[in-house]
Amino acid sequence: MVIKDSWDKGDTQVGVLLEPFIHQVGGHVSMMKYDEHTICKPLISQEQRFYESLPLAMKQFTPQYKGTVTVHLLKDSRGHLSLVASPLTDNCGPYDASSESSMMLWQKLQKNNSGHGKDCPLVQWKHSQLTQSLKESCSSKTLLRTEFHVSSFMEDTNGNQAEKSCNPWRLHCHKEHLTRMFSEYQENKMHRFLLLENVVSKYKCPCILDLKMGTRQHGDDASEEKKARHIKKCEQSTSASLGVRICGMQVYQADSNHFLCKDKYYGRKLSTDGFRQALYQFLHNGLHLRTDLLEPILFQLKALLSVIKNQSSYRFYSSSLLIIYDGQMPPERTTGSHLQGCLQKTNCSSPEGLSKVDIRMIDFAHTTYKGSRYNHPIYDGPDHGYIFGLENLIQILQDISEVE
Repeated sequence: MVIKDSWDKGDTQVGVLLEPFIHQVGGHVSMMKYDEHTICKPLISQEQRFYESLPLAMKQFTPQYKGTVTVHLLKDSRGHLSLVASPLTDNCGPYDASSESSMMLWQKLQKNNSGHGKDCPLVQWKHSQLTQSLKESCSSKTLLRTEFHVSSFMEDTNGNQAEKSCNPWRLHCHKEHLTRMFSEYQENKMHRFLLLENVVSKYKCPCILDLKMGTRQHGDDASEEKKARHIKKCEQSTSASLGVRICGMQVYQADSNHFLCKDKYYGRKLSTDGFRQALYQFLHNGLHLRTDLLEPILFQLKALLSVIKNQSSYRFYSSSLLIIYDGQMPPERTTGSHLQGCLQKTNCSSPEGLSKVDIRMIDFAHTTYKGSRYNHPIYDGPDHGYIFGLENLIQILQDISEVE
């Protein structure tokens, strides 16, 4: 939405009101919608430079980088908070985030909330406004059924599971975002955001699996306390045993016309067998397993594996991998006999087969590589922890394919 507002006295400009990105299923950084095909997130210099120096072979597996944009936190006459981005034409060239930038905001979100700002009426109002906005953004016929382990979104006052109109994790991240911005930064403070391709924009009912990849999740710059915390999370989850764990998921259920949602707390508790069952569930639409997706997914994962093996010195610590497909199947493919006929005719390496799914690497705030301009260790060879996770993911999907 393009709006006009006064950011400074006597200075009226055109800006873009940032809206919540309703299909965020994981992570702790709030993603915002800039336009239909573009999302944005707080800028971290290390991630920006990764996108700017991205190896050609990796570009097909990452969102398109569209530059940066200046964002202001604005308050209207009623005390309501909004995030407004300046026109895209005003934003070009590299930008180094200062110590007071939005980068610090998101680092603080990883720590325990001190409680300051939680009861702020401005934030409570925005929480209510966001809930209504999400309801209006979703199809009137497509609701999301939540199965989160975050109590404020999981249960009602009687302890029963509550149904929300959109992914609760999105709401959780956005509320944290505004709370922290209100408590830590002055109104009208300039922030810098990265602009990235909205990789789910082409899907009507995007089914999304967010996987945290690798056996190590802490960056080279992590404090000893943070390092110990992340090591413990890995040891107690499938990150250690498989090199991959679930950080979020939403799956369209054709039988109920709902999305089934899972969050990172669910993923952390999964055993190896539980992880296998969760992958199966991600490919099940409530009526049958989407076997038509297995070969295209495997084809792209194997292609990505080949690319990662050739990236010497890269370490993708704390990055995620998205697997995306459209939960809404064409009408002619919903019947069993016709579906089998289509499967026999479709080559997974054909444009038609590949377009069914999207495999994208995201979140590179802690990615390091030779020449990254940071005082981090320089590693030899490819990221074996990431490779370990990819190989196990491929094997489990192959096992599912063979059983079916």
